[in-house]
Amino acid sequence: MDCIFCKIAAGEIPSDILYRDDVVIAFRDINPVAPTHLLIIPVKHIPAVTDLSGEDTSIIGYMVNVANQLAKSEHVAADGYRLVINCGQYGGQLVPHLHMHLIGGRKLTNTIG
Repeated sequence: MDCIFCKIAAGEIPSDILYRDDVVIAFRDINPVAPTHLLIIPVKHIPAVTDLSGEDTSIIGYMVNVANQLAKSEHVAADGYRLVINCGQYGGQLVPHLHMHLIGGRKLTNTIG
């Protein structure tokens, strides 16, 4: 498989990993849009949120839980942050591996898109 996030999960591509367990990995985005911009990905390759099977749906809640922990450790929880999951080409998903963006560290605009 030629998935960049799978290669990061396998340790084939170096990354600034902030959290790792058997379910998810979190690392800094290489093209941040804010002072804090992290990606939380499942270890299991799931192409997009639309590809979640019944047994995988709980992973979204787990990703949010990890994001909340990271927001605290990155000192953005008190002021607020944004969690984003893009889905498909029109939704702005650039890497075909389910991932959640944690964005914060500055006042974000109210616009989406």
